[in-house]
Amino acid sequence: MQPTRILQGMRYRKLRLTTKDVNKGYYKGTGSGSMGRHTKHGGYVIEWDKVRTYVCPPLEGFKLTPFVSQTIRPQHGIYNGDPNGPRNPELYLSRWKSENGFD
Repeated sequence: MQPTRILQGMRYRKLRLTTKDVNKGYYKGTGSGSMGRHTKHGGYVIEWDKVRTYVCPPLEGFKLTPFVSQTIRPQHGIYNGDPNGPRNPELYLSRWKSENGFD
């Protein structure tokens, strides 16, 4: 589909088309593809060859650690520490380094 000559002018040449720039019949979409098809009875059948699958690479020897350690357990109650509490970045980083051992 090509824009009209007015839209091809200098003003609109480098901009993307939107539904407000063109007449009816232009459907931009969301970029998501279908994963199946509709049946004549109103159902939907998933076609598994269209479903996206992601393969995780092997993580042996992977040096990065999760941002929150799995050894941290939630503690409920009154906090008597730093007045900034968990929003203090120095306190958070020092605790993270002491529990994970990585910088």
